[in-house]
Amino acid sequence: MSRLSVALPLPGPQRMLTLITAASAVSSGIYLSTVVLYFTRIVRISPIRVGVGLSIAGAACVVGGVLVGKLSDRHDPLLVLRRSLIVAALATLGFLAVDGFAMYLLVVPAAAAGQACVQLLTTAIITKIGTDRANEFRAYTRSVLNVGIAVGIGMSALAVQFDSALLYRAAIVVGAIFLALAALLVGRLPALRPVDAESPGGRSRWAALRDRPYLALTALDGVLSLQYRVQSVAIPLWIIGATTAPRWSIATLDMLNIAIVVLFQVRASRRVLDVPAAGAALRRCGWAFLIACVLFASARGHGGWIAVLILVAGGAILSVGELWQTAGGFEASNLLAPPQEIGAYLGVFSIGLRMADTVGPALLAWLCVDVGVVGWYITGFVLLAAGLLSPLVVAWAESTRDRYALAPAS
Repeated sequence: MSRLSVALPLPGPQRMLTLITAASAVSSGIYLSTVVLYFTRIVRISPIRVGVGLSIAGAACVVGGVLVGKLSDRHDPLLVLRRSLIVAALATLGFLAVDGFAMYLLVVPAAAAGQACVQLLTTAIITKIGTDRANEFRAYTRSVLNVGIAVGIGMSALAVQFDSALLYRAAIVVGAIFLALAALLVGRLPALRPVDAESPGGRSRWAALRDRPYLALTALDGVLSLQYRVQSVAIPLWIIGATTAPRWSIATLDMLNIAIVVLFQVRASRRVLDVPAAGAALRRCGWAFLIACVLFASARGHGGWIAVLILVAGGAILSVGELWQTAGGFEASNLLAPPQEIGAYLGVFSIGLRMADTVGPALLAWLCVDVGVVGWYITGFVLLAAGLLSPLVVAWAESTRDRYALAPAS
């Protein structure tokens, strides 16, 4: 595991999980870069309706994560993973058959939910396999995920550049093929028995939804996860509408973010080995997000190159905060979940990220663009508050594991 940041793991479950993550991530990159343009420009669905479908897809990801997480505890988790990949692959191919809004509302939520469930299940299976230094391997798969998404976006570049229906459809087929390949690779993983059978007698099937400290941590992670939409929504709109920075700086910040995550995620996770360390990492990320937001706000009013340098500094600090949030969130969510219900708990924890995906774009567009500089400050202090509260909630959750994670439901 010491060289995970530069090479594939040795043959075995970790290598298979790495390849599954990479293949599904390539498909995610193709999806992210083509879905809006394909359905608006090629299928001719209105942008408003496309947005409605994506919001429904976000809701499907929330529900799907909770249900699939629980299913992976009660049944063969590898079978659940394989079926999620097959659903995502078939739904992605279904894009080619869309000829109206009704069909669009069927396939896009299914594809989005399938891919979201794959990411959740991969994380849960890492814990269930019981790999050594699981925290470091989770960080490594996060790096692989970013590389795969970048590759998928690159593979879609020609379709986006030439706005060609044929190239869009070819990219969609390639995305479905990568998902099918990942489904085949699942068969190379060692068998896993359901762990829900080992649950203490009398526990509720939905105990994770009654675990108030864990739900509070989920909510805080959802607030902190707004930083992803800062990167993808607020920064591009701010650069175009409020600064003199050239438009190519948007792509520069995206590539900087990917590079930092790929190169440093494993290193950032090595010291996050227990619950208190996870809380501390979440506190640090709150400070990083505040500083980044202040820097982004200060880019307004400066000349082009000065603005670019300020934006790059803010992007670097935002990315470092992402490293800490990912490391802290991964460890806290896994270590605070009972092993026999890891899928269900991680499914609940994923709600925070999915809610940020759903609410974040509109909220941050309003705060950081319509409100402006003050909105950036508000965003930064909200993220800081979530970071400062995280160690307190993590400690509360750790002190109540006997009550919530181990005791039978009343």
